[in-house]
Amino acid sequence: MAKSTARDQLVAGAADMLGRRGLRATSVRELAKHSGAPLGSTYHYFPGGKSQLAVEAVEFADALTIRVLARELDSSGPVAGLRSFVEMWRDVVVTSDFRAGCPVLAVSVEEPGEDDAPLRAAELAFEHWTDMLAESLRAHGASDADAVQTATLIVAAIEGTVAMCRAQRSIAALDRTADALERVVRAVID
Repeated sequence: MAKSTARDQLVAGAADMLGRRGLRATSVRELAKHSGAPLGSTYHYFPGGKSQLAVEAVEFADALTIRVLARELDSSGPVAGLRSFVEMWRDVVVTSDFRAGCPVLAVSVEEPGEDDAPLRAAELAFEHWTDMLAESLRAHGASDADAVQTATLIVAAIEGTVAMCRAQRSIAALDRTADALERVVRAVID
């Protein structure tokens, strides 16, 4: 059990560090220190090094987001799903005092190194979120084209707005974006 806990702690810590500093600015040594894990255990659990740890951190963030979206999309629909997506990122930004953002976006905006596995993991995460939102929109009356466009807009707008909030040290842009996106969602499902 302790093995899994230490490993999980490393992955969660890596997701947090990536969301704060990006992939290139974060070393395996710093990830271990941030996670409170011995450096040796990092290499034990992640023989693929920083790339493997980054992939698993992105997958961790993806799974967390999928759980948040699924809970609301399945029970209450796309407006509630949008609100939960916004609230999740609001919580990340505010509780980190505007120091953390999305680890998936952080990996996406960096030039890929020799191993582009982290970038591929980020691509899949964005696809998962977009597909989930689009499916909910379709299930609530949106045409296929409107569902895909709106879902893409939601993911892109929220991810970009999280970066703006960090730079501005304010949540105001997220509030404005959420209001605008909710109007768009209501327009395509009504």
